[in-house]
Amino acid sequence: MPTFAASRLVSGPFDEAAVRELATQLRSELNDKPSFGVVFATPDYAEKAEEFLELIRVYGHVPTLVGCTGTGLVGLAQEQEEGSGFSLMLVSAPGSKVTAFGFTQDNVEACSTTEYWRDKTRLQPADVKAWLVFPNPFTVSVETWLKQWNQAYPHIPIFGGYAGGFTGDPDAWVFCNDRVVTGGVALALQGEIAVHSVVAQGCKPIGEPLTVTQADRNVLLTLGSRPAYEVLSDVYKELSDAEREQARGHLFAGIAVSEYLEEYKRGDFLVRNIIGADPKSGAVAINAMPRVGQTLQYQLRDSRMASDELRRLLLDQQVRMGTTPFAALLCTCHGRGRGLFGGPDHDAGLINQFFPGLPMAGLFANVQIGQVGDRSFAHGYTASLALLCSTAKNHLL
Repeated sequence: MPTFAASRLVSGPFDEAAVRELATQLRSELNDKPSFGVVFATPDYAEKAEEFLELIRVYGHVPTLVGCTGTGLVGLAQEQEEGSGFSLMLVSAPGSKVTAFGFTQDNVEACSTTEYWRDKTRLQPADVKAWLVFPNPFTVSVETWLKQWNQAYPHIPIFGGYAGGFTGDPDAWVFCNDRVVTGGVALALQGEIAVHSVVAQGCKPIGEPLTVTQADRNVLLTLGSRPAYEVLSDVYKELSDAEREQARGHLFAGIAVSEYLEEYKRGDFLVRNIIGADPKSGAVAINAMPRVGQTLQYQLRDSRMASDELRRLLLDQQVRMGTTPFAALLCTCHGRGRGLFGGPDHDAGLINQFFPGLPMAGLFANVQIGQVGDRSFAHGYTASLALLCSTAKNHLL
């Protein structure tokens, strides 16, 4: 069977010979020359970033290379949450084309119409199947950029994660070809390629969905005309003893992606942190800007729910695709991993159970980007997976 992607996760500090040998090996495993490559490295690689990227491009024969730094890495059935290393995947996608585009905060501030980004990229929505995006959150207002990009490229999936740096250090590094860029990088996937996304948030709705009736910036004041804290307190009291134990530090606010659904279920909400609550005023502060009229429902998260949801979504996607993916990219949260599941390799390992041997690269990111409904959002505590499939006839045979 032809090989359209090859990947490895390598542990250890930067070593010129190891990078050169791996790039050469992955290239030799492909059925044809690489179309593009994706690489993630721990922050200690930043000092040698340009040399590191050049080695991959030269010895891997990679025309387009994108990626970023992260403190944790993902590979085939493997997750490395600590230590140095890099995760590299080379992709040869039949009939596809890719275009890499760097963007900065100046671009974000200059954008005033939906045509701005289309003019910059020279790509119309009909030209793009999906975007892979890796921004530096320390230099770009990513939420603003994401809103602009959704408007410029409506309904087109955007997948990725925020670049990360050393703990406590407000810096990160984004890679585009053989250089480090100051803002972010977006890779347009074009041609005979399809991207199927899985966004697993690992929460279940608790209580009832209620309309936001009063809010002040990120502070919920009333839900369904009742104090937001009172609603939260009542929801907590209705939990079982076991659920109350699980709820410590794992209660969240879920903002519905649409106000027009007749019934809400898991996956219909953007899950956001509760960052404070005041029983005297009845206010609840969340990591979002809720609007009056939006639907909100509190959420409960635990390891079993997170595992079950990812398993269910992978099964659904496996049935829906009708074809076998040739590569995968996973951006998962630091709040998952060993800390949530109690053991290593949970998300990557589960993906490998459903798609054995599927080449995969990725990282642990503080914020993940993925599509929910017909728009893409920034997420937390989420596993955001992109499954790459070829629509070329010679690949489907």
